[in-house]
Amino acid sequence: MNVRRRLIPAAAAASLGLGALTACSSDSAASGNTDKFDVVASFYPMAFLAEQIGGAHANVTSLTEPGQEPHDLEISTKQRAQLEEADAALYLKGLQPAVDEAVGQTGIKTKIDAATLTHLEDHGTGGHTHEGEEGHAEEEGHAEEEEHARDPHVWLDPVKYAEIAQGVGKAFEKADPDHAADYKKNTEALVKKLNGLNGDFESGLKNTKSKVFFTNHAAFGYLAERYGLTQEAISGIDPESEPSGARVRELQQEAKADGVTTVFYETLVSDKTAKTLARDANLKTDVLDPIEGITAKSRGDDYFQVMESNLKALQAALGAK
Repeated sequence: MNVRRRLIPAAAAASLGLGALTACSSDSAASGNTDKFDVVASFYPMAFLAEQIGGAHANVTSLTEPGQEPHDLEISTKQRAQLEEADAALYLKGLQPAVDEAVGQTGIKTKIDAATLTHLEDHGTGGHTHEGEEGHAEEEGHAEEEEHARDPHVWLDPVKYAEIAQGVGKAFEKADPDHAADYKKNTEALVKKLNGLNGDFESGLKNTKSKVFFTNHAAFGYLAERYGLTQEAISGIDPESEPSGARVRELQQEAKADGVTTVFYETLVSDKTAKTLARDANLKTDVLDPIEGITAKSRGDDYFQVMESNLKALQAALGAK
């Protein structure tokens, strides 16, 4: 396990049909030098914003393939060429170190870092700060770095995602002024829908029997904070990290104390640890999707559909009244 990588997170059509990224291409030949506003996005949540805001004027390419775990992305020579040819790069600094480095080394004029468009916060593995992993002594040298780590999973909070959308919209207007009016209109429509999603979560999670939920990795800190919940993650922000025996025992005890019924896992990483904890603690399992990519296993075809599925899963697990 690369310890330093685990600590790095610190940081459709013109009518705005909010469906799947049908125009999002993974073909490098289509990524630049087209007659449209060519945008290279780092991974799905950024590509989704670019597609919805860019509408008919944008040609969007994602560096992360559907089903690929974005944290582990390595940039190929072909993808570096995509970036060089693009009109804009949209990424989230701190989530994918390889993307951060590649974007920094390119001469692309418009570089949009979503992390600068909203406030990123420190989140541990849950409502409390836990080491949660073996090798504590090995990591002591990184204690200061970890203390100042920032959780990058802002898109799972509709309010923060809307803030980012507004910033992206303004950047598109500046970079491609000929279509500024359309970008502005599309951004407003997207923000309105995100505000509606926020309302759904607020009302749907207002009255629940429990406020604590267990997840495979700490991706839902912003969502939990927004809606008055407590996330307790088996592992840290890195979905591939392994929890210590002490952390597993701690979660088993907490499940009894807080009336936790369900351990959530996700679609892009192994569910082995979550299912082991669930079995040992006599809990159920279900999917809570961090929406880092849309695949055939996703419970929905786009961000909004999957977020609504997440809401239903949380309501069931927390005993929504």
